[in-house]
Amino acid sequence: MPLTTTTTTKNALIVHRHQSLLLRLAVLSRAVTFILLQLAVRLALFDASPLLVSAGRPFLRWDTFHFLHVAEQGYAYEHEWAFFPGVPIVMRAMARLVRLVHTSEHRSDLLLGGVAAAVTCDTTRTFYALSLHHLQTPQLAFLASLLSLLPSSPVTLQYAPYSEPFFTYFSYKGMLSCAREQWILAAIFFAIAGSFRSNGIFLSGFLLWGMVIQPYLQSGKMAPGTLLASIGLTALVTSPFIYHQYAAFAAFCTTPMPYPDWCDHIPPSIYTHVQSKYWNVGFFRYWVTPQIPNFLIAAPPLLGLCAFSAHYLTRNLYSRLCATSSDKDNDPFLRSSIAPHILHASLICVILLFASHTQIVLRLAASMPATYWAAVWLMFAHPVWGFSWVLWSFSWGLIAIILWGVFLPPA
Repeated sequence: MPLTTTTTTKNALIVHRHQSLLLRLAVLSRAVTFILLQLAVRLALFDASPLLVSAGRPFLRWDTFHFLHVAEQGYAYEHEWAFFPGVPIVMRAMARLVRLVHTSEHRSDLLLGGVAAAVTCDTTRTFYALSLHHLQTPQLAFLASLLSLLPSSPVTLQYAPYSEPFFTYFSYKGMLSCAREQWILAAIFFAIAGSFRSNGIFLSGFLLWGMVIQPYLQSGKMAPGTLLASIGLTALVTSPFIYHQYAAFAAFCTTPMPYPDWCDHIPPSIYTHVQSKYWNVGFFRYWVTPQIPNFLIAAPPLLGLCAFSAHYLTRNLYSRLCATSSDKDNDPFLRSSIAPHILHASLICVILLFASHTQIVLRLAASMPATYWAAVWLMFAHPVWGFSWVLWSFSWGLIAIILWGVFLPPA
């Protein structure tokens, strides 16, 4: 048997073994999270609001109240427009299935429906395939996937009817489709992801990179047909965000005056309005003394992402972006195919640091593959920092479950 065939067969067996083990570990991870959450909810609640439902109380926290109300009543209040319609749509659809096996009040059915849907959104094997494509080393892909089972916000990623499990799932699906140059499928996945979170619009950058920017960097040419196709697919990705703004404009700005001030803004975006008005989101608004604890708890994932991005960009900005076949002989953490992930993570980090509630990174980091690639890179390049990151991720994950259970921030 030729050596190449033997090597390919061996690698295929390793990949299959990794995927099987990751599936079992993902189930185990969710089981541990569930058990710890059931123990945590036995502690005294900081707020008694979850007692409003008869079933699913451990999962009724923070943003879930907003999603649940939108699923019940639609967008009844201005501030609710900060929450995209993906989760309420899923809750309504799954509630119909819940009623077939569970009889309870409508609100509990919606809540349990959202939980059931979130549980199905396991990204572990998709992330493994994505990591294998980019790192081209089964062992590194497996290690990164293992670290992804230590999220900094376990409940919101694995169980809660939040935007995170769905956004992460469809983002990874789209990223993997981009890696395989399945552009239309990637755009569909990204558009679905965009119906759950506003930052889904930035996922269009993966399409633009793969279809337009990278080919241009490599050949200096740009095919007009491909450019037009990329514009059309980008429009598809951004359509959920645009439609959400349009629906709000139709609801608030087409009635006789007086109408809200934001209707006269260019563009008239209710999302930026409610984020500013109700959550005080804006450039440098979070940089005040009382928020120092939130910056501190957000520091580990942000520092990991920033360090990895800086390493990649400074070592490899020009030479690696133009590399093709030589990639296989290079440092796996400096491959040109990782470039869009680095740029995407860098953009999100800048927004989180300067124009957002910075601790949101604890929920959002899981949707960026670079988070776990950065952790693996740290483990090899800077072992002390790398293993410190792993220890922090494990410890904070436990703390986050307890905080969620007793209804304390952050979440």
